[in-house]
Amino acid sequence: MRRFELTDAQWEQIAPLLPPQKPRTGRPAEDHRRILNGMLWILRTGAPWEDLPARYGAVGTVSSRFYRWRKAGVFDRVLQRLQAQADARGDLDWDLHFVDATVVRAHQHAAGARRSGAIGG
Repeated sequence: MRRFELTDAQWEQIAPLLPPQKPRTGRPAEDHRRILNGMLWILRTGAPWEDLPARYGAVGTVSSRFYRWRKAGVFDRVLQRLQAQADARGDLDWDLHFVDATVVRAHQHAAGARRSGAIGG
């Protein structure tokens, strides 16, 4: 296993939450674990899809599955289930792991504030 790839323990938690590896019709999908590691590599590095290392599979396979899963809400469901499991075990401190946008201050320029000396201001 390479650095930053899913460990066996992480994969055991995530695997049951993903769509079936073998669809009802058609040929079996490429290995979910390898494809997911490719997606994580792209997200972690910020590299373009074309730079995806060959060990993660074909660029078209990894990118199309990423976009299909995103559109289908797979990642949202996985996150919700993992959070629910961690919360049930008592592993989440919601005061620590919750960001409320009302306490995140924006820079004055981001808030649309007028510059001093601006016409009409």
